[in-house]
Amino acid sequence: MTGEFKIRKVRKLSAEVQAADALREGILSGEIPPGARLTEIRMAEQLGVSRATIRTAFHQLTQEGLIDQIPYTGWSVMSLSARDAWELYTLRSSFEALGSKLVAMKIKAAGPAAAENARLDAALQALKAACASGDRKAIAAADFSLHRTIIDLAGHRRLAEQYGEVEQQIRIYIASSDSLVAEPKAILDQHIPIIEALKAGDVERSVRTAVEHNEQEGAKLEAHLRQAEATAP
Repeated sequence: MTGEFKIRKVRKLSAEVQAADALREGILSGEIPPGARLTEIRMAEQLGVSRATIRTAFHQLTQEGLIDQIPYTGWSVMSLSARDAWELYTLRSSFEALGSKLVAMKIKAAGPAAAENARLDAALQALKAACASGDRKAIAAADFSLHRTIIDLAGHRRLAEQYGEVEQQIRIYIASSDSLVAEPKAILDQHIPIIEALKAGDVERSVRTAVEHNEQEGAKLEAHLRQAEATAP
């Protein structure tokens, strides 16, 4: 794939950060598709920055797991494999089980007036609105935001940092997983039990729903990708 992509140019101020942001946005939105080849020359010309700036941005996105460096030829955008899906959903399951446990414990201790409840409600309502719109990009963004809210509410700095290390890959994973669900309302329905368990301060149920959601939906995506890999030429 060598055509131009519809991504914005960047300003000269903090160009490296802005270039990484522009490329990340293009990848997460699907404008730059999985497997697309990226070169310093072409991206520097398209974004209006130097090759050195693009090189720095590429290295940042490589650290985030969004692109891979191909020796002597350039970079390519991450293509989610069945193995990637398995690693991400098993890792997410562990992270989000702990996050859900900690949030439920806080709400149980504080009671129905717990401040966390308002943020959980807001995250669920944002997902509901996105699902009603039918906009798949908005749905994936709201889906990720809901899960990130749970991690943030846990109040565990190291958990949040570790989640942040893979969150860009998780965004791609969620978009891929959601794309397998025919009706957007079904995506909303998957998350209602998660929020209900948390708001009830039910620690055991919160952990169980977090694990079940990650493992059930993750296994579906893994199987889908494995089948695609088996039938690929």
